[in-house]
Amino acid sequence: MAVYLRILLTLTGLTGIHSITTVSKVSVRPGDSISIPCLYGSQYRDHVKYLCKGYYWSSCSEVVKTNQPYSSGKFSISDDKTQRIFTVTIKDLTDKDTDYWCAVEINQGDDIRKYFHLSVTRGMPSLYVDHQEMTGFNGDSVTVSCNYRNSEAMKWCRLGGDCVTGSSGSTDGTRVTINSSVHNVFTVTMSGLTTQSSGWYLCVKGDFQMPVHVTVTETPTTTTLATTRYFTTLSPSAEPLNLTSVSPDETLNSISIHLRSFIIRMSVLTFIVIMGLFTWCMFKKYSLTEAESTISVDFTA
Repeated sequence: MAVYLRILLTLTGLTGIHSITTVSKVSVRPGDSISIPCLYGSQYRDHVKYLCKGYYWSSCSEVVKTNQPYSSGKFSISDDKTQRIFTVTIKDLTDKDTDYWCAVEINQGDDIRKYFHLSVTRGMPSLYVDHQEMTGFNGDSVTVSCNYRNSEAMKWCRLGGDCVTGSSGSTDGTRVTINSSVHNVFTVTMSGLTTQSSGWYLCVKGDFQMPVHVTVTETPTTTTLATTRYFTTLSPSAEPLNLTSVSPDETLNSISIHLRSFIIRMSVLTFIVIMGLFTWCMFKKYSLTEAESTISVDFTA
């Protein structure tokens, strides 16, 4: 029935299939969230975009729009006009979250739209990734693991662009290698990343697709700042103040000299205290001896 409906809509010229590009079928689990990218033509950059829920276009209901992006906590939408992609996110998926349309408003005409299906399954999805959002640095590489359950053909595609079907290839100038040595996993590595590599990609296995967004940023640079101390010299003349720069080595030498001077002073002070205590003890001992001698003489007399 669904195939028949899409054929009928195509024949009547209402699908706008050449105007919006998105996924066709995505496997998800209840309770999860999913982000779906929808690519549109440049002529629709300033138009309102929205997500419509329902199997039939004629009876679907709008759930979120770019001019009302926060109308619901379950649905959200954002529009990247530079890459001409609006992204819809659906949270807390249930068995009723199966049929949707990406759509663009057309003033004084039929809205263009594209249908996609969410296959909500309990247990392991037919095709999934651990993270839909990946980040890499310019010149580096990024790796995506696409987990699957079916044995159909696998591909890695850029949304609206090229696909890599073998063990290696490229998408828009970015090198791609695919490794399928691990059971039920094919690993995609994109290397030699550039800022132009940023965008939406698809793990594809048979009829299922899983969108993955890759963000490429410039490699961060580490800046080492030298420590510099400034001393102000006051001059009796009316000349401006002079600032003398002291290098870290000179600062350390100055600290070392002050430290040695402090240690020497403390050593001398300690020696004087010890000698004072020693003298006091000797005087005390001598006084006691004299007293004992006096007492002994008096007793004898």
